[in-house]
Amino acid sequence: MRAVMTPADVRSLGRTTSIGTLPHDDPTDAVRFVLERQSALPAVPQLPNRSPLERRIAQAAWGIVGVAVAPDGTLVVHPELVDPEAPFGDTGFLGAPYATLRRFLDAVAIREGPAKFQLTGPVTLGLALAAAGVPDPVAFAAADTVVRTRATALLRLVADRAPGVQPVVLVDEPGLRGCLDPAFPVAADDALDLVSGVLAALEPHALAGLRCTDGRRGRDPNAAAMDWPLVLQTGPQLLAVPVPEDRTLVTLGATALASFLDRGGIVAWGAVPTEGPVGESVTPLRRSLSTLWSELVVGGCDLDRLGEQALVTPAGGLGRHTVGQAAATYSLVDELATAVRAGR
Repeated sequence: MRAVMTPADVRSLGRTTSIGTLPHDDPTDAVRFVLERQSALPAVPQLPNRSPLERRIAQAAWGIVGVAVAPDGTLVVHPELVDPEAPFGDTGFLGAPYATLRRFLDAVAIREGPAKFQLTGPVTLGLALAAAGVPDPVAFAAADTVVRTRATALLRLVADRAPGVQPVVLVDEPGLRGCLDPAFPVAADDALDLVSGVLAALEPHALAGLRCTDGRRGRDPNAAAMDWPLVLQTGPQLLAVPVPEDRTLVTLGATALASFLDRGGIVAWGAVPTEGPVGESVTPLRRSLSTLWSELVVGGCDLDRLGEQALVTPAGGLGRHTVGQAAATYSLVDELATAVRAGR
């Protein structure tokens, strides 16, 4: 029986992975692209250009009784039919939203080693259901049930289809950003409990991580800053953090991050921008990351731990780029990870 991936195991890898979305419209091409470029920790691609059903919310809502996912990825909801206790459909991931996932599992069927998977979290799904007309208490209770069920089903699917793969599962929770707002539909403690429950369900069988940003906060100057100490209360083993957006790490979160690193936690630094033109040089990216780390050291973090317990990723998905731009972004990720590993 395969061993569960641990944070210590991650530190021995090539130090790179990706967020998920790619511009390809063919699952086979996308899977090959990932496996060739990030063989140490490949991430399951999501292909929204192939089908809107591969978007985050469409995948998350698929199979919920009372919710239909339209071909354009939008939700058509019958609120009176949504029941947190109702059986959840498609636990085998047989539907159209999971075509690329199935192709990925075919490709890694005899792999021995880790691979990264991603699930939309219960807070983000609950917000989407509520926005579509489901009453708040029902929306979040249903989201909790659905995401936990899907997490368990995903682990079972990986074990059946690719028994040598050690899953690293990132829970995608951009909705958690606003949980301290008085108008947020659930209390902050309840939102954190939803997330921590999913992470706890994953942890016995996978390395459980958390990502709470969609990499596009710069588009909305009114977006709430992420409260990283609050996020870390959910108990992830791996935390995805964008660079250089989140200077809140310095002003609010350095102490909490230091404790996270001391416990062996891994930080996946989204240090290669995915908004705007793709750069050609790794130098400004390394400088930006080094500046942030220097400020975190002043705030109490250990510099060696920052470097040793780091992964490097793109800041977000690459679905709006060309395949060539995605390849260039992956190359920058590799160059930056090499520089981090060398201590440059």
